[in-house]
Amino acid sequence: MCGIFAVLGCADTSLAKRSRIIELSRRLQHRGPDWSGLHCFQDCYLAHQRLAIVDPTSGDQPLYNEDKSIVVTVNGEIYNHEELRAKLKSHQFRTGSDCEVIAHLYEEYGEDFIDMLDGMFSFVLLDTRDKSFIAARDAIGITPLYMGWGLDGSVWFASEMKALSDDCERFVSFLPGHIYSSKEGGLRRWYNPPWFSECTPSTPYDALALREAFEKAVVKRLMTDVPFGVLLSGGLDSSLVAAVALRHLGEAKVARQWGSQLHSFCIGLKGSPDLKAAREVADYLGTFHHEFHFTVQEGIDALAEVIYHIETYDVTTIRAGTPMFLMSRKIKSLGVKMVLSGEGSDEIFGGYLYFHKAPNKEEFHSETCRKIKALHLYDCLRANKATSAWGLEARVPFLDKQFIDIAMDIDPEWKMIRRDLGRIEKWVLRNAFDDDQNPYLPKHILYRQKEQFSDGVGYGWIDGLKDHANEHVSDAMLMNASFVYPENTPTTKEAYYYRSIFERFFPKNAARSTVPGGPSVACSTAKAVEWDAAWSKNLDPSGRAALGVHAAAYQEAPEKTLATENSSSVDGHLQKLQDAMVEATATATAL
Repeated sequence: MCGIFAVLGCADTSLAKRSRIIELSRRLQHRGPDWSGLHCFQDCYLAHQRLAIVDPTSGDQPLYNEDKSIVVTVNGEIYNHEELRAKLKSHQFRTGSDCEVIAHLYEEYGEDFIDMLDGMFSFVLLDTRDKSFIAARDAIGITPLYMGWGLDGSVWFASEMKALSDDCERFVSFLPGHIYSSKEGGLRRWYNPPWFSECTPSTPYDALALREAFEKAVVKRLMTDVPFGVLLSGGLDSSLVAAVALRHLGEAKVARQWGSQLHSFCIGLKGSPDLKAAREVADYLGTFHHEFHFTVQEGIDALAEVIYHIETYDVTTIRAGTPMFLMSRKIKSLGVKMVLSGEGSDEIFGGYLYFHKAPNKEEFHSETCRKIKALHLYDCLRANKATSAWGLEARVPFLDKQFIDIAMDIDPEWKMIRRDLGRIEKWVLRNAFDDDQNPYLPKHILYRQKEQFSDGVGYGWIDGLKDHANEHVSDAMLMNASFVYPENTPTTKEAYYYRSIFERFFPKNAARSTVPGGPSVACSTAKAVEWDAAWSKNLDPSGRAALGVHAAAYQEAPEKTLATENSSSVDGHLQKLQDAMVEATATATAL
């Protein structure tokens, strides 16, 4: 995962401006420690911090077309780059980088090529022939991208907002599945799948089609020229990723370079559920397993650094992001630069335990759609930034475009939790890989109850965080939270504690507005809280808040909370982001 940074139309070509651009770009150097690149054209600057995964020797960025009139800085991976190169036979490529196709595709097709890309990406492209530019982000928002505006009329882009927060008057999270065009002066959606409308599909469940689509998604992501591994918690999703990767590793190019031994990684408090389950899966699959331990105090000591890197004050993201942050440092120290991870499955298949209370298939499907649309604010943000903090890239097969299309086209009646029929959460996925003749996983792992990562690393982790927050946030501080933090007011001491750390690093209103808010139980959206009246008294993102569902559920409300009527929902936050980008881009165009 790399870091991209661009400033366009700043009306300043001085050496001082160039130095400032380099300084801000280097705030992203943790994302790309392998090389730094900068291209200047008049008052436009495109910078890049590279993490070399594909073509480490010649793929430095920015990248160009043949005559260097098209310049692009890219963060991500284009898995179908070889197929796209075959369509561009009249073009001459300078490198073996998978991202170079973007410059040539633009030259060939103009702005209408984004949907041809199969991968995770965010990029800024400058056409020096007329000084126009475009910026785009992948369909789901796996890679981060922020957009900002300067008082001088300049437009800024960066992989993380820490590169924009000092110099931009305003900045927002760039919406997934969108493209910004300077020619049109605004934003438009390039990703328009059928599920986005939230209309209930009716396609019958096809277990084999689902399995084959996921296997293809995993195989694509074995594209690497450097050592890699898998994050293995021992839950269904990470275990399937590991099992499929192992089956196909021997035939992949990376095996010829680095061998066919798959490395797996897990972290947790000693005695945690994940450590035990991960070890069992690793033994079954025969991976070279690395088990890391951390203490509650070590996690607490890292909180400020975690919040700085992942750029949020969302409680569940920080809870889960901290162990991932610590684990990523250990993984990178072993010489590994890329890992496969299991994010996205719970959103697609309704895997969170609160889905047990979905009243009907229509509500079930709408909630999965809402969850996928918000992934860039939560799990994608966490997985990307917690790993990138140490120069490690995370790839997520469940968020493959083709796989999502198939999975989200299934009649949601098949996804519904039906205990009377023996169907637990994510039954359609479990059943697709339930092969008695050639088993992928042991049955009890294949049908293990959902355990959220922040819970699975050890229940003592969340309890320790709450105790720590209680020591640092008084009742009076929480009582007056609405005056100190009127927007997205924290409703628990834990949330207040994280917010206070966030504000130290990112004090501008634009920064706090990039983080969603609203009531949640077991990672639900605010809308799904309405499914059970008892949940409104038990608002906590832990899976244990799913009373009557989780085997180790809380017996009572986990923590006293303030009223949440003034908290904005995720849906409202997404609409605010959309409105903010439309308003800001319109204003910039008018100027």
